[in-house]
Amino acid sequence: MSAQVLTYLFVGLSFALYIGIAIWSRSSSTSEFYVAGGHVHPLANGAATAADWMSAASYLSMAGIIAFEGADGARYLMGWTGGYVLLALLLAPYLRKFNKFTVPDFVGDRYYSQAARLVAVVCVIFISFTYVAGQMRGVGVVFSRFLEVDINTGVVIGMGIVFFYAVLGGMKGITYTQVAQYCVLIFAYLVPAIFISLTLTNNPVPMLGLGSTLAAEPVYLLDKLDGLTTELGMTAFTAGNKSTIDMFFITAALMAGTAGLPHVIVRFFTVPRVRDARISAGYALVLIALLYTTAPAVAAFARVNIINAMDGLHYSDAPEWFGKWENSGLIAWIDKNNDGEIQYRGGAAMEQKPVYDLGRGASGERLLTNKVTSNDNELYIDRDIIVLAHPEIAQLPNWVVALVAAGGLAAALSTAAGLLLVISTAIAHDLLKKTFRPNITERQELRYARLAAAVAIAIAGLFGIYPPGFVAEVVAFAFGLAAASFFPVILLGIFSTRMNKEAAISGMLTGLIFTFSYIVYFKFISPETNSAAHWWFGISPEGIGSLGMILNFMVSFVVMRITPPPPQEVQDLVQHIRIPQARHSSP
Repeated sequence: MSAQVLTYLFVGLSFALYIGIAIWSRSSSTSEFYVAGGHVHPLANGAATAADWMSAASYLSMAGIIAFEGADGARYLMGWTGGYVLLALLLAPYLRKFNKFTVPDFVGDRYYSQAARLVAVVCVIFISFTYVAGQMRGVGVVFSRFLEVDINTGVVIGMGIVFFYAVLGGMKGITYTQVAQYCVLIFAYLVPAIFISLTLTNNPVPMLGLGSTLAAEPVYLLDKLDGLTTELGMTAFTAGNKSTIDMFFITAALMAGTAGLPHVIVRFFTVPRVRDARISAGYALVLIALLYTTAPAVAAFARVNIINAMDGLHYSDAPEWFGKWENSGLIAWIDKNNDGEIQYRGGAAMEQKPVYDLGRGASGERLLTNKVTSNDNELYIDRDIIVLAHPEIAQLPNWVVALVAAGGLAAALSTAAGLLLVISTAIAHDLLKKTFRPNITERQELRYARLAAAVAIAIAGLFGIYPPGFVAEVVAFAFGLAAASFFPVILLGIFSTRMNKEAAISGMLTGLIFTFSYIVYFKFISPETNSAAHWWFGISPEGIGSLGMILNFMVSFVVMRITPPPPQEVQDLVQHIRIPQARHSSP
């Protein structure tokens, strides 16, 4: 059976499974819609958290960026993994003990202020829409190649699927759908990795294959990769180009941003007890590690196979998969020296987005506008397709190719659904029920939550059609916004009885406005100045969330010292959250 037919089969069966689960677990109350009734088993919640956490950025883009940047790409691996540990150990049990529906719920009640709640809602919407843009982009990338439709059409199809099970099932439906999506995505990620590791190194464990010798010659894989990349005029795979300060700030932003992501935090409200929150966090960490420890190996394997398969290849001999990815607009070749051969070198051609409006060239290639002529690189590869294209590059069976496509969709849709639910909850519960229309019934609140989810899905689709960057980059911006706005407020709200509403509001606004303005300026207003020479202290837009977080902490500490302390009942609440109670009295 062809890869095309198998892809339709695998994707169709997985979608049928997700929709079936949504119908089976349809929410009938706001508690079920917001936090799945608070009765999810820790193991199921751990798997759902892992699926919610491992988005299109983890599945599609992380290995791609490591493949392109080598050691520099490890910032995502360290930041996201370290951030989850920080969240699981430092924040999750205490937030579960607070026993609320949402992060704005925590902020509003902890800081005894509707204004603080509203600021938190604004932060949630900013963060979640920035994050969901990357997920919808990932959906479009998968559909554009494997279902052979336009990227925008793929985004619309993904919107329809998410709409069905997010609006119908709420958190209850999303939780059990995400358990199934985790099983799909992790199987789809590990199977080709094991295949390729065996082929290249004779080692079935990809993590060990990364440090093994090649099957074809007695040289270590990484040594071979370093030699190949330097011969082609690129930086050695194991070397790095980013400055130490920028790497530090990006990693810190990803870590703190993880601990402030509302769609991950809310998962710990779905278990029955505080103890279960800790257990589910442990399960999730193990399940996440399966993919995160495999990603560097996938990146290295892909880089070796791409160089071996493409450099020096005559375009007329290019394999079928190259033409199909070329038609999707995610791979391109420009014959700069007119010899008909693909020259894969270091340089801007593999970084600059192509524009397909010039027809076909002399060799039959899709022509693109490329103003960079100072280097001899001729190949453009979108970073987001490395994981998806790799099974075809490595000539794996068609069923593996189809499986990877189904896994990519599972990763993107699982996180998109969680984010969209957070947005709808913030609007229906925190804006309407808790602020503007406190007298609405539970039935009305549930209706508004579903309506908000539908509107959020439509807006998310627009972000997917007009993305502000590649998937991992867009997601990094969301983490920066979360680090600059939520992390200090949540941390100080748990561990400081002196932290008050004035400090919380001032800190959140300072961190959010500064970080958002910095990103918008360098990415959209003045992209020509987006370089280390113009960044503040050499910190890129990806890492500026750490500086925003520091400003948030500074403003919060100053304001709390010059304003009155919180009411005594709030200070008692903070003590209650912090100090462990006997197991039988845990909420």
